[in-house]
Amino acid sequence: MKALCWHGKGDIRCETVDDPEIQDGRDAIIRVTSCAICGSDLHLYGGFVPGMKSGDVMGHETMGEVVAVGRDNTKLKVGDRVVVPFTISCGECDYCRRGLYSLCERSNPNGAEQAKMLGYPTAGLFGYTHMYGGFPGGQAEYLRVPYADVGPIKAPNGLSDDQVLFLSDIFPTGWMAAENADIQPGHTVLVFGCGPVGQFAIRSAFMMGAERVIAVDEVPERLRLAEAAGAETIDFSAVKGELQDEILAMTRGRGPDSVIEAVGLESHGAGSVIEKVQETVAGRMERPYALNQAIVACRPGGTISLPGVFVGGVPTMMGAFVGKGLTLKTGQTHVQRYLEPLMRKIEEGQIDPSFLITHKITLEDGPDAYKMFQEKNDGCIKVVINP
Repeated sequence: MKALCWHGKGDIRCETVDDPEIQDGRDAIIRVTSCAICGSDLHLYGGFVPGMKSGDVMGHETMGEVVAVGRDNTKLKVGDRVVVPFTISCGECDYCRRGLYSLCERSNPNGAEQAKMLGYPTAGLFGYTHMYGGFPGGQAEYLRVPYADVGPIKAPNGLSDDQVLFLSDIFPTGWMAAENADIQPGHTVLVFGCGPVGQFAIRSAFMMGAERVIAVDEVPERLRLAEAAGAETIDFSAVKGELQDEILAMTRGRGPDSVIEAVGLESHGAGSVIEKVQETVAGRMERPYALNQAIVACRPGGTISLPGVFVGGVPTMMGAFVGKGLTLKTGQTHVQRYLEPLMRKIEEGQIDPSFLITHKITLEDGPDAYKMFQEKNDGCIKVVINP
């Protein structure tokens, strides 16, 4: 089959690899009908995340048609159309039973090695380094799905791939980010980063009762999409002076009740005092400008939600965090927990996730699309691949 394979920093190739096979009775094999390039994939493309091996198949936002089912899988049958969560979860361990699917104790075959870094193993992930199991990803013609009697959700016939594909990751991730922000009716929510997760976080915040959402980015297309959802926007590249002063002015000096940091390790500063301090101590790999700006921006007693990805240690404004009595909530998304309720929101017309798609390509176009997405060329916000 054809697949997009990682061969080093900035080196993605469309290659022929072995077709996947059933390895366990709970497995399923799907023929991929749609998959997507995620912002997290760009961290791999940029060489920020260790644990990749040459030839690894990329991708963790995938859906398709079931073409084979293991003997012990009674949930799925050949011909079912399913969306596959990026988290691989057994459904039986203590964490899965508590709905904390991304913390599954059993699904990562490299969990013992991962625990040396994290202290404990967590769930395996599709297409996301050998620390998370080395599972081949879904930017391919076919995908093996372990624990397929737990993860995938069947897609209703009346909904297109474009409407349901993002249930695999970014819609639940944006929703959980808003949920972690402890939004109450009348609250003001600040969102750093108007990429795909930020866009879903904005819409989720409004659905949860936020009165105002203020979104921060510098990419015009992303800012326009945030405004279309009802957010007020700040182009941080155009701010004269300190970004915090702009935030205070927009909130009459009170500040936001919660802040969602949807950027992570590749954030960029805007010449602020925070950035200048960090440049002297942080080096150039993980750049926590958005995280630290979130800590400064949040009102005392507020909540910071962090769906943005980090890998190692970063210098953090801990004095401000503790001094203001803030709460931080974060974590990989427990996708399986949100699949059914968010599918209902799509069916009821509360949201159509296809609003995000700007480019549709084939696998052969994948290497160029990675470069385009990373460089934010051609108005690129979200790339969907139809193998």
